[in-house]
Amino acid sequence: MNAQEPAPTRRGLSTPEELLTVPQVMARLQLGRSAVYDLLRTRQFASITLGRARRIPAHALADFIRTRLEQEAAA
Repeated sequence: MNAQEPAPTRRGLSTPEELLTVPQVMARLQLGRSAVYDLLRTRQFASITLGRARRIPAHALADFIRTRLEQEAAA
């Protein structure tokens, strides 16, 4: 590999994946804590657990929003 080429990363990203906290997702969706945990429980968007902390990849939140917009447009 050329020294000037960035190392390949998962999903083709050159930067680390942004992980959001539940309060950050609450703020972005303007939802309460229970509603966000319900979405996590029903696997409507992906998350990971690090120790006792739950983190949601930013792309998972974006995918969730995009899917919901497409569903609303199709209805």
